[in-house]
Amino acid sequence: MRRSVLHRQHGKQGGGGAKGIYAKLTIAVVVLLICTLSLLFSATIGGNRGSLEPSDINAEELWESAKSGGWRPSSAPRSDWPPPPRETNGYLRVRCNGGLNQQRTAICNAVLAARIMNATLILPELDANSFWHDDSGFQGIYDVEHFIQTLKYDVRIVESIPEIRKNGKTKKIKAYQIRPPRDAPISWYTTVALKKMQEQGAIYLTPFSHRLAEEIDNPEYQRLRCRVNYHALRFKPNIMKLSESIVDKLRADGHFMSIHLRFEMDMLAFAGCFDIFNPEEQSILKKYRKENFAEKRLVYKERRAIGKCPLTPEEVGLVLRAMGFDNSTRIYLAAGELFGGERFMKPFQALFPRLENHSSVDSSAELVTNTQGLLGSAVDYMVCLLSDIFMPTYDGPSNFANNLLGHRLYYGFRTTIRPDRKGLAPIFIDRENGRTAGFEQAVRRIMLKTNFGGPHKRVPPESFYTNSWPECFCQVSTKNPADKCPPDNVLEILDSQLENEVTSDPEALAETNSTSRTER
Repeated sequence: MRRSVLHRQHGKQGGGGAKGIYAKLTIAVVVLLICTLSLLFSATIGGNRGSLEPSDINAEELWESAKSGGWRPSSAPRSDWPPPPRETNGYLRVRCNGGLNQQRTAICNAVLAARIMNATLILPELDANSFWHDDSGFQGIYDVEHFIQTLKYDVRIVESIPEIRKNGKTKKIKAYQIRPPRDAPISWYTTVALKKMQEQGAIYLTPFSHRLAEEIDNPEYQRLRCRVNYHALRFKPNIMKLSESIVDKLRADGHFMSIHLRFEMDMLAFAGCFDIFNPEEQSILKKYRKENFAEKRLVYKERRAIGKCPLTPEEVGLVLRAMGFDNSTRIYLAAGELFGGERFMKPFQALFPRLENHSSVDSSAELVTNTQGLLGSAVDYMVCLLSDIFMPTYDGPSNFANNLLGHRLYYGFRTTIRPDRKGLAPIFIDRENGRTAGFEQAVRRIMLKTNFGGPHKRVPPESFYTNSWPECFCQVSTKNPADKCPPDNVLEILDSQLENEVTSDPEALAETNSTSRTER
């Protein structure tokens, strides 16, 4: 436009004919500019309108896995990774506290800690009683032989501290007990912990939840965590068989979705979301909070406005309906006891009547007697992992949801629906206040901004166990050497290294031959 003005000023000096020509050119330029701006404006408006239309979230497409962008899961070593040495620095014993999935991350950290310290790992202890009142233990939930064999290239693992013979007497090494600092750096393990291990012969780290920093600037260490989490930790055959049976029954009529409906007493008390409950229920929640969490001033309206409250079952249903899922959708609910009872579930059931849980799909005695224990949690985990779509309703401090998000990402970018509670909060508040116009369009607009399970950068506070990209993924064709997939014969290389280490150790060779006979 500035140039056109200059043209007009120049025309005044050049006579009438030139003036007319310049005037026409100026008009043409202005018209062209207006047309261009109109087209751009229309496209912008059209794009915005498109994001409000239901067709932009295609519910049918969500039943398929998210686009991988050329990435595939890979946790095999990509650089020199020697087998565990013949001589270790001692024995590492750990007690994993919390629920099944908190224990799962602790097991991954225990294996990494053993590798860092060149220690022999004692099969991790699961402190089941403190959370589930279930004493199944590691052997009752996981396939022990598979765990040890899968990690044979990484650490030495034994089921118990062996007895030693000294001065003609046999005695057991007593592990020296240490309470590790929370999120301890690698340096703590290579100094404080290692020194005590070398002095005592064995150390006992307890409690062992969140006792090793998640963000470590060593991709090979992170890949070891993935090998433990997604390969070595396999549930026992009876749990796998039961889970697969439930999945087969659910999938008999087509696709199914799993939802982790985290509307339970502990989470509601933690979040401080009391006001939607009656006085008696509020009293229960406040008592639970006082007994289990640090004192903190919590105002419901403030918490709700910033998305700190778990979604109610009805809100979950409304989000799914706005995204285009209808009442024929089959939904598997992974949840403990819902707080508030039926009055909170009825609106959800009215929207989605085809609801199931592990007890309704499989009423076998094995599940009925352990529905809230480690077995029930393990079955829920596997069904949610194998479902076509997974939706966590509260993935804040929920280890179950966070681990599943990471596992489904690794399992092939399987679709996840992660409601943006902060973005949705004002929309639900408007609805409660009677402002319902454009509700579904507003929900879709928020949900379009979320990630549906594809590869994405890990941004704090997102956990490594929720998103192990890019460390545990690779590309066949890439210009970045760090992202290149390892060679196809990587297992042969590791086997060869391990064989060289074992053949130079007669005792280890005898142990390997014994294991091989067992496997055959």
